[in-house]
Amino acid sequence: MLREVTATRYVEPLRAGGSVPGVVEADDLGTYVLKFTGSAQGRKALVAEIVVGELARRLGLRVPQLVLAHFDPAVAAHEPHQEVQDLLRASAGLNLGMDYLPGAHDFTPDTALDVGPEEAGKVVWLDALTANVDRTVHSSNLMVWPTFGVRPPRLWLIDHGAALVFHHRWDAASVLATAEKAYDFRGHALGRYGPDTRAADAELAPLVTEDLLRAVTADVPDAWLADEPGFTSPDELREAYVTYLAARARASAAWLPTDFPSRAELAAEDTRRARATEAARPAWLKRVPDLHGKPDPRPAKRYP
Repeated sequence: MLREVTATRYVEPLRAGGSVPGVVEADDLGTYVLKFTGSAQGRKALVAEIVVGELARRLGLRVPQLVLAHFDPAVAAHEPHQEVQDLLRASAGLNLGMDYLPGAHDFTPDTALDVGPEEAGKVVWLDALTANVDRTVHSSNLMVWPTFGVRPPRLWLIDHGAALVFHHRWDAASVLATAEKAYDFRGHALGRYGPDTRAADAELAPLVTEDLLRAVTADVPDAWLADEPGFTSPDELREAYVTYLAARARASAAWLPTDFPSRAELAAEDTRRARATEAARPAWLKRVPDLHGKPDPRPAKRYP
């Protein structure tokens, strides 16, 4: 089971994410990025964080340690922004903490990091298995953590709240029917690193057993699985996650992503989309100068 801690100090909000997580210190002397139950994404995002994050860890991928964090809004009474205070007050009780990685920075396609086909293949395979649509070249949800000379910087996987898209519309028959569904991973953040997804599939698919999935889903608090229409108990809902993910792992040959575009092809696609967007702009908008980009090329008017 995930460890439980209690937040003792609210440090600051992180506005880079849409859910506005916060950095907190806890009674175990650890520092965590706290994801709140009161955020717009709701509790299912936290369920996905646990299921995918803990599955990734058990498959050998690097994920910051997850904890269940008790949060009292009183520790953040000094927070000046009203919208953040509203979020914190709506999140009293149990929330999800992720170990804070000091000095870590976002991974981008231009990051100078040696990512091999084996590692890239495992990350892509996990994202395909769990239908994670939020690990793209534009939003990688990957961190690079330099360990200050102890060992080379490495990739860490974060933010899996957008995975498990099937659980937003639960229906046992229709959900199982999507177990073989392919996802478009041509824009995956690691697509240009030659992911060896076939090797990843051969290694990882046999490991995704029902017993492993039951161990992972057991980490999700009952309260976050309660009141789901069509299910009589949290354990019944856990078993539905197990059934679906086990079926999807068995069907990996049907959805395994293997064809990734080159950097040149990705650049050409970006250019094509930019031109299409420009062509779709109405004529009056094309005449409006871009005040945030290049200066208006038209000569300035001079008045006497």
